[in-house]
Amino acid sequence: MRTQVVIIGSGPSGLLLGQLLTGAGIDNVILDRVSKDYILGRVRAGVLEEGTVGLMDRAKAGARMHAEGLPHDGFSLAFDGRDHRIDLYGLTGGKRVMVYGQTELTRDLMEQRALTGAPSIYAAANVAPHDFDGQNPYVTYERDGINQRIDCDFIAGCDGFHGISRKSVPEKAIRTFEKVYPFGWLGILADVAPVSHELIYANHPRGFALCSMRSQTRSRYYLQCALDEKLEDWTDQRFWDELRRRLPAHHAEALVTGASFEKSIAPLRSFVSEPMRFGRLFLVGDAAHIVPPTGAKGLNLAASDVHYLFEGLLEHYQDRSNAGVDAYSAHALARVWKAVRFSWWMTTMLHRFPDTGDFDQKIQEAELDYLTHSRAAATALAENYVGLPF
Repeated sequence: MRTQVVIIGSGPSGLLLGQLLTGAGIDNVILDRVSKDYILGRVRAGVLEEGTVGLMDRAKAGARMHAEGLPHDGFSLAFDGRDHRIDLYGLTGGKRVMVYGQTELTRDLMEQRALTGAPSIYAAANVAPHDFDGQNPYVTYERDGINQRIDCDFIAGCDGFHGISRKSVPEKAIRTFEKVYPFGWLGILADVAPVSHELIYANHPRGFALCSMRSQTRSRYYLQCALDEKLEDWTDQRFWDELRRRLPAHHAEALVTGASFEKSIAPLRSFVSEPMRFGRLFLVGDAAHIVPPTGAKGLNLAASDVHYLFEGLLEHYQDRSNAGVDAYSAHALARVWKAVRFSWWMTTMLHRFPDTGDFDQKIQEAELDYLTHSRAAATALAENYVGLPF
């Protein structure tokens, strides 16, 4: 088989890139080692920047997002027992975010891909990119016990942090930067009404908490926890009791509880690999970078990578120019590092660290106070939260 672009990974970034390429008449094949049902069973982030929303529209997959998604004009910072609202819309001149689950976004892209007839191959074992440092790259995989090969012009590695794409790069050709945080997030999903119509980021002496949602009837809540916590020790009742302790009283009283249907503990890390291009192989999204979820940047960073790569490939095929693909890594990383900085800053400002002393605690309190009393500081927060321009 031959195609123009092989995309390894059928998560949001791979599907989004595939549909943008298909819409532009650029042939592509998506490969994934797992099944479609497995991908749709993963519950992930759900706060979309306007740039991500625009790319979904450009991929002709945004109709249900606009019908069912929840536009948010602001969010609350809760500390000292009070709410302090950050007016995203007012501070950024009319920009907002969209709350829409990553699983639903993935489903929309899958359905749009099926409508266009573009090929996706699931349950592909032993996927591997080859010869991407030359002019004739190809990808091999195994399906139903038969070895297969796809020749191509370019390979897009959209297969996540643990995928084969970054692992296939020679060690001496790549540099990685990492910060591991000394806590995790205990998260639950429950079919209960959200405690607030906007997200709440809570800084509390007992630790950070986040109140989010996936819809008007499905809530997503998180608690900062120690890395050695055991999931089985956290009953639903214990979780709800602890969440109430970390929220302002009026939110604690309004909290609607119920049985959770998903519960997990996720470690937090910041990770970046440089560069993001190796010959004719491009790393996209989590294959190249990870951010703590505090700033809601993971999915959106993947979308901005897709934007830069798509524009570069479009320029290559339509204008016979390699300027865009040559600039992909530099353009993507410039935005990546700004988002990494923002996510690190939000994480350090809102969480309690095990080694925080009295001085550090006073600095954190002063930061929150300044942020909620200075329009300039709040504007900087808001413009990063809604998403820096591509």
